[in-house]
Amino acid sequence: MRIKKGWIALGVAVLAVLLTYGWVKGTYNALVTAEERVAQAWANVESTYQRRADLIPNLVETVKGYAAHEREVLEAVTQARSRVGQITVKADQLTPEMIQRFQRAQQGLSGALTRLLAVAERYPDLKANQNFLDLQTQLEGTENRINVARNRYNEAARAYNTLIRTFPAKLLADAFGFEPKPYFEADRGAEKAPKVRF
Repeated sequence: MRIKKGWIALGVAVLAVLLTYGWVKGTYNALVTAEERVAQAWANVESTYQRRADLIPNLVETVKGYAAHEREVLEAVTQARSRVGQITVKADQLTPEMIQRFQRAQQGLSGALTRLLAVAERYPDLKANQNFLDLQTQLEGTENRINVARNRYNEAARAYNTLIRTFPAKLLADAFGFEPKPYFEADRGAEKAPKVRF
């Protein structure tokens, strides 16, 4: 009778170890997969911003041919693009501070581009130039892609953050050092509608 109880106890212990191992392995792998989705989404954000940065030299050169005396605006765009190129944030460095730094640089470039496009409005020949129109269309499409990429990143970060905060995965997340990922947030003042003056 004692031998049977010993075997039963051993069987239960082995089963408990196997179940625990299976849970740990599955949960850990789910955490890694979610973290990799965040990294992939971040890479897509960077890639989309890079596409915008790659369009800018062509846009500046096209505008320069028509509006050479708008040197200040052209230089502001070039300098803003340069600042953006100096900021790289790797997926393992995603902190709220780094995201804000990245976002500030991108906002500077967005502002400079807005001024450049406003300058273009003063030049009817430029506005009718096919190269300029194509570049403007590509830039608008890229801005939409940036928004989509940022939303997808936020969704991946939300899924990951939820996973690492949910019991029982939180136990492993804490043990293995999985940290929350920050979100992209609206720019300051975005809640206010811009004033349009004619």
